[in-house]
Amino acid sequence: MMHIEEIMEYLPHRYPFLLVDRVLEVEKGQRIVGYKNISINEDFFNGHFPGKPIMPGVLVVEALAQLSGILGFMTEGTRPSDGVTHYLAGANNVRFKRPIVPGDQLRLEADLRASKHNIWKFDCRALVDGEVACVAEIMTAKRVV
Repeated sequence: MMHIEEIMEYLPHRYPFLLVDRVLEVEKGQRIVGYKNISINEDFFNGHFPGKPIMPGVLVVEALAQLSGILGFMTEGTRPSDGVTHYLAGANNVRFKRPIVPGDQLRLEADLRASKHNIWKFDCRALVDGEVACVAEIMTAKRVV
């Protein structure tokens, strides 16, 4: 299990754009599971949508990409402090199945499918209470800076 302090060692993101609150399990080179607590205090709820707050889909995809990046870093044994970054390179077959609202806990899952020439491909899911909210194929590009 990884708490926020360790997650911040693997992701360069910071408030308000750090979208992984906890990592529950990691199998290097295989799979990672974590979550994001959805709070009414999130800034994006002010405009998305007034009176009917729903987490923007692009932020769900970003949360999945961040979790995937952690798996990439852990698989390689690197961190951003080593001058390595995993950038979001693509998202395919994204489907949203249900809205995500304040009070939900968004379970994030990513399975590593392939890595070749610094491009990593992950099959991802986001769930609320065991119900699929989003599926996506996420690609990250590793870059050494």
